[in-house]
Amino acid sequence: MTSLLNNPEFWQYLSIPVIAALIGWITNWLAIKMTFLPLEFVGKPPLLGWQGIIPSKASKMAAIAVDATISKIGTVREIFEQIDPKVLATHIVHSVEPRIEEYVDEMMLREYPTFWENLPASARKMIYDRVRRATPQLVDNLVGDISNNIEDLLDIKTMTIEKLSADKKLLNRIFLECGEAEFRFIVNSGLYFGFLFGLVQMAVWYFYQAWWVLPFFGLMVGWATNWIALNVIFRPLRERKIGPLRIQGLFLKRQPEVSQSFCHIITHEILTVGNIIGAILEGPKGDRARNMVKKHIKPLVDETAGMGKALTQVAFGPTGFATLKNQVGEKAIEISKTSFNDPMFETDRARAIEAIMLERMIALSSEEFQDLLRPCFQEDEIKLILVGAFLGFSAGVCQLIFVFGGALT
Repeated sequence: MTSLLNNPEFWQYLSIPVIAALIGWITNWLAIKMTFLPLEFVGKPPLLGWQGIIPSKASKMAAIAVDATISKIGTVREIFEQIDPKVLATHIVHSVEPRIEEYVDEMMLREYPTFWENLPASARKMIYDRVRRATPQLVDNLVGDISNNIEDLLDIKTMTIEKLSADKKLLNRIFLECGEAEFRFIVNSGLYFGFLFGLVQMAVWYFYQAWWVLPFFGLMVGWATNWIALNVIFRPLRERKIGPLRIQGLFLKRQPEVSQSFCHIITHEILTVGNIIGAILEGPKGDRARNMVKKHIKPLVDETAGMGKALTQVAFGPTGFATLKNQVGEKAIEISKTSFNDPMFETDRARAIEAIMLERMIALSSEEFQDLLRPCFQEDEIKLILVGAFLGFSAGVCQLIFVFGGALT
């Protein structure tokens, strides 16, 4: 035993599986890093440099994620119904009511300061009271109108894709949190599979010391460890029983856990009430939505002004009165956008949406569910494999030269 341990050739052979394990670990670790980082292109485009695969195709990857999940587990109407239009209307009224005088003063002092400052306090109070009494019904009518037309006003897919494309860090986080265990397995499996390949490589090298053996096996380790890891994660799609063992792709086994992570991020950071209202008012059909707001505000302005019709017409004139109605509408739109800066309300509604989405995502078939994470690896997968193969080949060449002194047969 002592002579064996003192034999340099023994350590040379022992280094083969150890180096193969390191090659497998490094190449798989690098493949994961190159999938997500850097967020922006580093180098000289288009060829000299790199950008993470997910960030470089943010719009496409976001669309794939949406098609694989949201499009299958909740319609626009169902999502809006989970927010609950009645709860939404109540929240708006609750947010606006304490500040009605402030809103009216702000608008009137900006547009007609002289008129408003000279208006008797009793007349201003009458206007405040009228607006306060009319607000609940006005808001109910407006929210009901939006709810009835929600499928035309809101494009959930476009909204989600735009949010994720603009926030590449969040897009990365969705994949990283959903596939955390799988990514960790990929990196660690490079060590295990690399070592096993190394044992085969050591046996081959012992009997056949051709110059190409070490570089070739290095290339195979860099390529095969990644390929094997991916297949272990996603195959088999359905659980198979082999003796006492139950075999299924690692990612697919975690469907309930992954669904919970995904639905939580989507509902608490993307499909929030604030984002949805913003998408309705600023999205492709935003003009229609804003006109709906102004349509429901118009009777309030007409009726309020009617209480002092002669006075208001003299003060504003026909054009000025039309401008006033438009300004009231714009203020209502502004309030609609800012009424949801309440974390507790946002969280409460997010949980309501999350509940229905989670239940349906857990019920997806294995074929449908794998589409959440599988595209993360499929995009430019050949590039990652080639990088791993190149690194493995280079390590094999270095091993041949520096460990075995360039031994050739």
